[in-house]
Amino acid sequence: MMEKVFDPATIEQKRYKEWTEKGYFKGESVSEKPPFSMVIPPPNVTGSLHMGHALNNTLQDIVTRYKRMAGFNALWVPGMDHAGIATQNVVERELAKEGMTRDMLGREGFVRKVWEWKEQSGGTIIEQLKRLGASCDWSRERFTMDAGLSRAVREVFVRLYEEGLIYRGDYIVNWCPRCETALSDIEAEHEETKGFLYHIKYPLEGGGTLTVATTRPETMLGDTAVAVNPEDERYGKYIGQYVIVPVAERRVPVIGDGYVDTAFGTGVLKVTPAHDVNDFEIGRRCGLEVVKVINEQGIMNENAVHYKGMDRFECRERIVEELKEKGFLEKLEPYDLSVGKCYRCKTVVEPTLSLQWFLKMKPLAEPAIEAVRTRKVRIIPDMWEKVYYEWMENIRDWCISRQIWWGHRIPVWYCDTCSKMYVSMDDLSVCEECKGPLRQDSDVLDTWFSSALWPFTTLGWPKETDELKTFYPTSLLITGFDILFFWVARMIMMGIRFMGDVPFRDVYIHALVRDAEGKKMSKSKGNVIDPLVIIDQYGTDAFRFSLTMLAAQGRDILLSEERIEGSRNFVNKIWNASKLAFSFMEGQDFADLAGVERSAFLPDRWVSSRTQKVIHEVRESIDTYRFNEAAHTLYTFVWHEFCDWYLELIKPNLYGKVTRFDDRATRIVLRRTLLDILKLLHPIMPFVTEELYQKFPGQEAESIMIAPFPIDDKTELDEEAEQQMDMIMGVVDVVRNIRGETGIPPHVRAPVVIKTSEYSSLLEEYGFYIKELAKIDDLSFTDQAAPDQAAIGLYKGIEVFLPMKGVIDVSKELGRVGKELTKIDGDMERIFAKLNNKAFREKAPEDVIEKNETQCRDLQEKREKLLASRRMLEGLSGN
Repeated sequence: MMEKVFDPATIEQKRYKEWTEKGYFKGESVSEKPPFSMVIPPPNVTGSLHMGHALNNTLQDIVTRYKRMAGFNALWVPGMDHAGIATQNVVERELAKEGMTRDMLGREGFVRKVWEWKEQSGGTIIEQLKRLGASCDWSRERFTMDAGLSRAVREVFVRLYEEGLIYRGDYIVNWCPRCETALSDIEAEHEETKGFLYHIKYPLEGGGTLTVATTRPETMLGDTAVAVNPEDERYGKYIGQYVIVPVAERRVPVIGDGYVDTAFGTGVLKVTPAHDVNDFEIGRRCGLEVVKVINEQGIMNENAVHYKGMDRFECRERIVEELKEKGFLEKLEPYDLSVGKCYRCKTVVEPTLSLQWFLKMKPLAEPAIEAVRTRKVRIIPDMWEKVYYEWMENIRDWCISRQIWWGHRIPVWYCDTCSKMYVSMDDLSVCEECKGPLRQDSDVLDTWFSSALWPFTTLGWPKETDELKTFYPTSLLITGFDILFFWVARMIMMGIRFMGDVPFRDVYIHALVRDAEGKKMSKSKGNVIDPLVIIDQYGTDAFRFSLTMLAAQGRDILLSEERIEGSRNFVNKIWNASKLAFSFMEGQDFADLAGVERSAFLPDRWVSSRTQKVIHEVRESIDTYRFNEAAHTLYTFVWHEFCDWYLELIKPNLYGKVTRFDDRATRIVLRRTLLDILKLLHPIMPFVTEELYQKFPGQEAESIMIAPFPIDDKTELDEEAEQQMDMIMGVVDVVRNIRGETGIPPHVRAPVVIKTSEYSSLLEEYGFYIKELAKIDDLSFTDQAAPDQAAIGLYKGIEVFLPMKGVIDVSKELGRVGKELTKIDGDMERIFAKLNNKAFREKAPEDVIEKNETQCRDLQEKREKLLASRRMLEGLSGN
């Protein structure tokens, strides 16, 4: 006995446990099947499931399940990223609750503490991904700090160093004073901020002044030159002279450099080589002194004269006051700034001079650019290719060192006795030259360094494994656009460098999940939708289907609970339709189908043909990553064709009301169609489809997961059946519309007269079914004009007449419609007045305004329907 309703809570956990225990998720290292492989974008070990994860992993799971059913040796590699800065911050906050700091534990003790935290609290997201139904091969789960991956990271570092691509040097880096570490260029997220452009007068040594324009007056304490463009006629004569830096009272030269933009500010540039990347380059070209005035904590240092010990932003305010008092501030003007912030803690980044490790990027970027140009890697949608090229063609060297303790420690050792440096795969302790002790570099590698190796290190590299031979290059990467540069581009570069081939063939970039109004979800706005709460409330299948329905290429997903509720209704519709279908199949033997002729019943021929087209459309949609189209195709077919039409049309035959068609042939078509529907839906809705498959009479596989995905059979296509069914459905819809517009009650059966020459025999043959579906008591045909007082409908040349005499009281119905229109007009007038009231719009909460706007739209829609009814009724009354 089937349960009355589908209960996700009791079924999902049970089915997922069965799948994992039976090993259905596992890829085979050696197989004769064609390979399909993906690596998961590894979530941070600190993470928990959010909407971005839910969308990303739903799409990955759809493709994996589809490929597995389609006969591929499918492997989806899961894992987590150690997330250096993020994880260190989490553990430091935990220590702070106990009144401790990482320095109190020391490096080794702190790293042990992080590992303990990882084992106890990290990895929550993995269990959450399982709740989402992710069919990853959990036996191959990896962590970027695993012993094997750590060994691979060392090998890559050493090889790149030996090839001259990794170097150490002083350079301007993005420095986070909160995390106290360097950041790469793309880890410094830029935000538009309101600021000022300060015009400051620098006294010339021989008299007069040069006015510079700057957005960061606190850095003037580190100025070692003032620069002008040699082509600028206004200032060329000052090159070679000296100015005195106000407050710092440092004598610095006026230099000429082509970098200076004559149109920016005053055309005179203060040069601070220690705190600006462009100034640093000018300083290198001109041999300028480098004076650092802000330390690693964002505090002014000993070179900042009387501002030593002051926060950099407080210093800015104080120094501006001093410049005003001493007459050096000519003016300040509002100016829009692009301010870099740490991608983790959102602290304003400080460009600062620091000794760091760098990776030369141009030699790696060139073959990666070519790989996309020659389509070895396809980026989908291709709108992202332009963005990829722009970044790659203007790429700068990557600062790969980080001043934290959690991560892959840089495999470099120093001898403080003889200054010898070693770069080694193995840990070292004694200097080969002087036999003195060695000290390992205290920095760790940027988290993204190990992540860049993910597609091949997770398959066993640098060992030559069967997994690498079978699954590399991987088939597909699905990810968000926000890590196109952080991760995707770097994986392409590293894959080509170390594997001699790209890491994946296709990259599908999905959009953002936003709220129903198109706003980005954030805790501060209170519009965050928690995936786990949604799963508890509506079930995983409904949640996954909602995301898939909305996952159009290049378009953000606007998600609301109403949409998810609609998907839950769809899940229930599938459940109830299957329950009905199973009752029709009960007691039937589907093992021996010999001698059963192909059904002659038109709805059977029609649904068989439509199913083949749906199979083709769904396969093509998933193959081209048009996930929303696959979901829409299935929704429309299942609900509006299979349930609304096919099941209703076969009821008279299977309940014995009509006996002239072979009911066994119909049951066979019903079984085959429902089986195909469940298989087509399975990649998107894994749980309900598995539960129904297990109840299916005579299923061909142990699980729907490993059942063959439907292949479209062109021999089942039947254009004639589709055309004829279109006519039958069209006539029924016309009658239903007339009934609705004229207000005929559902229990009243009305007569219908049809005028057609071409389709009279078809409509007569299937007249019983038309009468059942359209609630008609008599169906007749004519070649005459419309009867008196008849409502008229038209469908593709077929005229449909519904005589109203004795069916409804037209004048009474006109009165009812008129009253409803009067009420609606009044309601709309009140809402319009409210919405047009400026005070209401300014004071009312946003949700109240939205509620009123929705009411107005609903009323307008109802009004249009009533107007159509009135027009129809007036035509019948002769008014």
